[in-house]
Amino acid sequence: MASRSSILLATATLAVLFAIGSCTTPLTFAVGKGSKPGHLILTPNVATISDVEIKEHGGDDFSFSLKEGPKGTWTLDTKSPLKYPLCIRFAVKSGGYRIADDVIPENFKAGTTYKTTLSI
Repeated sequence: MASRSSILLATATLAVLFAIGSCTTPLTFAVGKGSKPGHLILTPNVATISDVEIKEHGGDDFSFSLKEGPKGTWTLDTKSPLKYPLCIRFAVKSGGYRIADDVIPENFKAGTTYKTTLSI
């Protein structure tokens, strides 16, 4: 039969593993310097995302794919200005897609970081 101290140790170990496994980071996107309505540079604060896409305000689908660049940046160039606010869809490397609604506002400022309601 297990001793009381062994049970307490096992319980404490499981609690620590659960706490470590459930830690998440609130997701933000920084709008890069040089961004303007038809040229958007985004930098997420986490490196665990891929396949970043944009849906314009009033759009039916995510019709703009951003190109991954150096230093964790994602860039989009369009012929005409986008309709803001923008929703962002992306793949999480641990599995599945997530959507951050209305992240980049119409009056965005380059060099500003915008919070989402998601944690990764």
